[in-house]
Amino acid sequence: MNHVAAVPGVSYAFQPLLSTRTGRLLALEALARPDTGTVHDLLADAARRRQLVEVDTALAAGAVHAAGNAELPLHVNVLARTATHPDTLLDPLLAALRATGREPADVTVEITPPFGGLSREALFDGLKTVRHHGFRLAFDGAGDGDLPLSIIADALPDMVKLDAYLLAGVPGNPAVVALIEALGHLGTRTGIRLAAVGVETEDQLAVLSRLGVPVAQGNLIAPARTGTATFTAPEITRLDGMPAGPGGPLVADLVQPAVTLPESAASDEVRRVFAQAPDVTGVVLLDSTGRPRWSLSRNRFLLAVTGPYGHALHASRPAARHADPPRTIRADASGLQLLAAVGETEGARAGDDVVVVDAVGRCVGIVRLAEVIRGVAEAKVEQAVALNPLTRLPGTAEVTREIDRRVERSETFVVSWLDVDGFTDVNETAGFAAGDDLIRALGRRLADLTARLPATRVAHVGGDDFLVLTDVDEVGVLAAEVVDHPWQVDGTAACVSLASLVCAVGSVASHRDASRLLAPLTRRAKAVDGSSWVMGRPGTDRVDVLRGADPQSLASRYS
Repeated sequence: MNHVAAVPGVSYAFQPLLSTRTGRLLALEALARPDTGTVHDLLADAARRRQLVEVDTALAAGAVHAAGNAELPLHVNVLARTATHPDTLLDPLLAALRATGREPADVTVEITPPFGGLSREALFDGLKTVRHHGFRLAFDGAGDGDLPLSIIADALPDMVKLDAYLLAGVPGNPAVVALIEALGHLGTRTGIRLAAVGVETEDQLAVLSRLGVPVAQGNLIAPARTGTATFTAPEITRLDGMPAGPGGPLVADLVQPAVTLPESAASDEVRRVFAQAPDVTGVVLLDSTGRPRWSLSRNRFLLAVTGPYGHALHASRPAARHADPPRTIRADASGLQLLAAVGETEGARAGDDVVVVDAVGRCVGIVRLAEVIRGVAEAKVEQAVALNPLTRLPGTAEVTREIDRRVERSETFVVSWLDVDGFTDVNETAGFAAGDDLIRALGRRLADLTARLPATRVAHVGGDDFLVLTDVDEVGVLAAEVVDHPWQVDGTAACVSLASLVCAVGSVASHRDASRLLAPLTRRAKAVDGSSWVMGRPGTDRVDVLRGADPQSLASRYS
C-alpha cells in the first residue's frame, strides 16, 4: 500500500450499494477515515499546502489498495477539481489496479463537489480521459451541492447519487418526492442510474423503490464497515430494471414458511431437522438481523454428511461449510420475473428453493419453483382466455387490478378511454372487414406502446373501445402515437377520441371511482370535432381540450 503512505493515518470503511428492487449487493463504496478529524479537514489542509489534487489522488488509490481483489465492483471518491487533472489522477489509480488485479471497468469514480469555479471544458476533458481508460463515472451530491443539472445532461455519467440531506425529506415532503421522481425520469430517458445515499427508514426505501430509484445505500441497509471489503451477500436473482407488470402471481402469493437456523448452526443440528421433517427441502441460515446468509439443500447436505465417517467428520462443525449463498428475491416481484431469473441457474442448484426477503433483505419465507411454475401456468391460461381474438390484447380485468394496485401504493397515474368516432358508420359504409382492419391496427399500435413504455397497460374492452393506464409522463406519448396518427379506412379518414383522467394520490379510491369519473370525459371527447384528446381531474369540472378542432373549448366546463 505505498500510495496510502502518502496520506498517513488513514483507514477505509466500505459501505454497500444495493438494488432497491431485489436487495442484490451491487458494489462497495470506499470511504476514507482519518485517525483524527474528518476527510474534509484532511483535504482542507492539503489545499492550504497546495497539494489538494495529489492528496485526493492518493486517497483514491489507497481505497483501491484497501479493497484488494474483492469481487464486488468498487466506488472511489474524487473531487471535481482532481478530475480536471487526469494525468495526475490516472497514473497512481491504474498502478493500484494493477497491484490488486482489478480492471478499470470494476471501478466507478465518483466525482464529488465542489464544482464551482472550475473550467467546464477542463472538467469535461478530464472526465472523457477517465472514461477512455475504462472507468465508470458517477456524480455525487445531487440535490444539495453545487452540481449543475447541465453538467449531468452534458456528461451523461453512469450514475447520479442523491445527497443524503435531500433524502431526509422522504417521504414527508411532496416537493422532494417530486424532484426525485423527475430525476428518475431523466435516468429512464438517458440510461443514468439514480442512487440514493443515507437511507435510514423503511418508508424511505419503499418510496425510492416506487419512484424507480434502482440503487440505495445507508445505515438501514448496512452501515459502513471499517477495515474490510468482505461482505457475504446473497446470490440475488437479477431483476434490476424489469418493470412490474402482468406476470402471474406475485412471489408474496406463493411464500411458504422457511425452516431457519442461526448461521453458526452445527451440521448435526441441520441433520436432525431433515431427519425429523422429511418434507423439508432446505434450511436457511440467518444472521443476527434475520437476513439469509446461507442455504442448505436437503439432498446435497445429506450426501455430504452421511457415510461411514460422516458423523465423526462433520457433526460438530459449522453447517455453513456445506452451504451455498442463498438465491433470494423480493416478495413484491412477479412469478414470471422469478422464473426469468432462476431460469439462468444451471446444474445442481436449478431446483433449489428461493428465499423470499422483504424490502431490507430480511427472510420472510421461501418459494418452491414447482409451485411457481404451476401458478404461472394457471395465470397464463386465464390470460389467454381473456385475450380479445381480434387484437390479442387482454380484457379489462388486468388493467383494473393494476389501477387498484397503484391506488394502494399511493401513486399518481392516468387512466384513459380510447375509441373510434362513428365506428358503426365505418362498418356500414366500408364493411366489417375494413372495420376489423382498423381495430387491429389500433391494437398493434397500443401493443407497441406497452412494449416501449414501462408503466403503460392496455385492455381491449370490446368493439372499438380500449382502456389505457399510463404514468403522467407517458400519456403524452400515447396521444402523439394514437390521436395524432392519420387513421384511414379504404382511403377515408377515421377519427379517434381519447379521454384521460389524471388521478393524483388519494383522488380516487378504486378502479370503480376512476371509471365513474372517466365516463363524462369520454362523452366530452366525442363532442369535439376531429380526432380529440381531453383531460380532466377528480374533484374539478374543468376539462382541458388538448387535441381537436374546437380551440374555444379549452378549459371548458361540463355538467
